[in-house]
Amino acid sequence: MSFLTYCHSLTRRARTNFYYAFVFLPKPRREAIFAAYAFSRHTDDLVDDRVEGVPEESLARWRAELEACYEGRPAHPITRRLAETLRQFPIPKQYFCDLIDGVEMDLTMRRYETFEDLYAYCYRVAAVIGLICIEIFGYTNPRARDYAVSLGIALQLTNILRDLGTDAEQDRIYLPRQDLERFGVTEDDLRARRYNDALRGLMAFECGRAREYYARAAALLPPEDRARLFSAEIMGRIYYGLLEKIERRRYDVFTRRIALSTPHKFAIALGLWARSRWTS
Repeated sequence: MSFLTYCHSLTRRARTNFYYAFVFLPKPRREAIFAAYAFSRHTDDLVDDRVEGVPEESLARWRAELEACYEGRPAHPITRRLAETLRQFPIPKQYFCDLIDGVEMDLTMRRYETFEDLYAYCYRVAAVIGLICIEIFGYTNPRARDYAVSLGIALQLTNILRDLGTDAEQDRIYLPRQDLERFGVTEDDLRARRYNDALRGLMAFECGRAREYYARAAALLPPEDRARLFSAEIMGRIYYGLLEKIERRRYDVFTRRIALSTPHKFAIALGLWARSRWTS
């Protein structure tokens, strides 16, 4: 199996929403995205699945491998492919460093006191993914970077809300402690998946915050770059659909996992791709 076939199958097996955002990209950009995705997914696996032993040690080796990649001497199959991508799309190394730092936070920080604290995490694990992607998609207006950051924060907040129960069971509570206290929701409530008025109040507040970041992203999207950034819009539309579904279920994310159907996601992707072709 080739590296690209592996990345393609990995994306589909992960049932990730990213697949639908990238499927309509031109082949060179799609292959570059697969290389960046493989780096990101492997970074996650080093912590979540402990695929190479002690996570702290694995991440240290992975940082060294990233340095080797940017110095032109990659040794790992993923970084060798990433090095090829970087020759065509010169993505700043700091983005990948921030990503590793963000994933490492899951080893040491399982609680966040304020939203400002949580924002730093969301930036590292999600916003920088957006920044990496737009370097591959292409853009002309520097404001596209602000768009990518706001959209990344919105997507990660949606992820956190969708996975509230499963994360709590793993002793990871991402919602700020200040917010929990404000609405009278305890950590035990989340672990026990208690669905009540306090939880609904908290979720309504947090969904409103996520909506604000979707709105910021929409306002920041440069019209002249919209056709190039259609994949980012697909991702935003899919995750906004998840947020709306959370709201329609009156914030019950405990009973069953919130997801969009495959036909629904494909329809979103096809529609936005077709519009980009029409307007380009």
